[in-house]
Amino acid sequence: MQPSGVRARRGGWRALTWLDARANGLFGSRYNPLYQSGAIVVALLAVLLATGLYLLLFYRLGAPWASVARITDQAFLGRWIRGLHRFASDAAVVAAAVHALRMFVQDRSWGPRALAWVSGLALVAAILVCGWTGLVMVWDTPAQVLAMEGARLLDALPIFSEPIGRAFVGERPLPSAFFFLNLFAHIALPIGVGLLVWLHVARVARPVLLPPKRLLWAVVGGLTALAVLRPLWMAPQADLLRLPGETRLDFFYAFWLPLVRGVPAWTVWAAGVALVGAVVSVPLWARPARSRRPARSLVNERLCTGCEQCMLDCPYGAISMVPRTDGRPGLVARVNQDLCVSCGICIGSCAPMGVGPGRTGRDQLAAARAFAERAEIGRADVVVLGCEWSAAGVSPGALAGAHLFPVPCAGNVHTSVIEYLVRRAGGVVVAACRARDCRGREGATWLEQRVHHGREAELQERVDRRRVRIVHASAGEARLLRDAVRGFAAEMAELRREEAEEALDVVALCRAVGADARSEGAAS
Repeated sequence: MQPSGVRARRGGWRALTWLDARANGLFGSRYNPLYQSGAIVVALLAVLLATGLYLLLFYRLGAPWASVARITDQAFLGRWIRGLHRFASDAAVVAAAVHALRMFVQDRSWGPRALAWVSGLALVAAILVCGWTGLVMVWDTPAQVLAMEGARLLDALPIFSEPIGRAFVGERPLPSAFFFLNLFAHIALPIGVGLLVWLHVARVARPVLLPPKRLLWAVVGGLTALAVLRPLWMAPQADLLRLPGETRLDFFYAFWLPLVRGVPAWTVWAAGVALVGAVVSVPLWARPARSRRPARSLVNERLCTGCEQCMLDCPYGAISMVPRTDGRPGLVARVNQDLCVSCGICIGSCAPMGVGPGRTGRDQLAAARAFAERAEIGRADVVVLGCEWSAAGVSPGALAGAHLFPVPCAGNVHTSVIEYLVRRAGGVVVAACRARDCRGREGATWLEQRVHHGREAELQERVDRRRVRIVHASAGEARLLRDAVRGFAAEMAELRREEAEEALDVVALCRAVGADARSEGAAS
């Protein structure tokens, strides 16, 4: 069954899963740039800082256009650095937009995640303003168009004693304070951007701020190659005594100009405020009804052993260890309800099954037993423990005849459930999302660790690992899961045949030994 947030955003979600699947096929899930969009923004901000420091060395407030022209004339250094600075700023806007779209259509923009959503929007706004001031600092004809339209809009606000637009009529030279203010904003805003990045990940445990090295160097190298092969050239210098003719604008930062030119300033402000208000209030209007919101995690303190594993595994730092108040020594886990996003990762972390959002590993195990009885699971069957966000949750045809036991996230799965189903069925496939696209952030990672690497609440050694398979398949990769389930079912059939032959060999050996023993007894 599709989650409520997915149903509300069905069109965007379907398009996103289709793109994710195509990108996984091209780049592999580890290097899928769509999964890494947020980390790519941070990497590009670092590139902008490095290239911006070089450009600042040659920029002159008294001769803005001429100083940028001198930078552009540096064929072996300045020209491509300026191009890299521009293209990296454009790519940062695209990556930020992709990241915001992912969070929205995946229903990750409300509740405790609201802070990340609002701070992310503020981060995008800071990047846009920083880009606008950078374009104006060149002071070519596109900069003149941008500055004059901006002045028209600002003059509609009752905050300036003298209209800003008068500075652009050409009756006197443009004051150097104009360029100083743009330069100051262009330099000061990156400090604010750094603070916003920190605030954006403040409620996330173990945030990933940079993409994998191969992807990082591919992005930087690709933008550098673009800057070398398609260098930036200078547009004509701005002239306030002439109206700019046909001007080529930067789409990523001046996309709004064709939409607002000729529109009354108050209409533009009203539309802008309405749009910003709608986007900022997403955490309010996009959240599900109170009756449909998942429960927050709670700890059964009587069962808690103080092992700290749920605290270590929580992707949002919502669990802490506090002194016990029941007279027993040691610490006990406690969930901060304001930080819990109901991901349920803690269910699979707790060996004694004493924590979870409205359900624990004990409830999960009871549900698995009822499921096995109801479906009459036998040794010839394959059971798919399917994350509802993965291919198992949205594509019934991907099960290839296997029985589906749905779970909200593969990271929720307690290993006792896997062990129980392995004993009842021929084999168990755990269908998880791609590791970089898990709704619980680290659910797929901790699942692998518990099953194969002995992480606390691990799958016991007595369980035959040949009968357990973990398949990472996003919602758009039904074929991948279907092929994996069919291949696993064939392996289980072969394994049963081998076990049957071994059993027959053992019986034959026992009979032979018995016959030998009887013949020896008769001879004696």
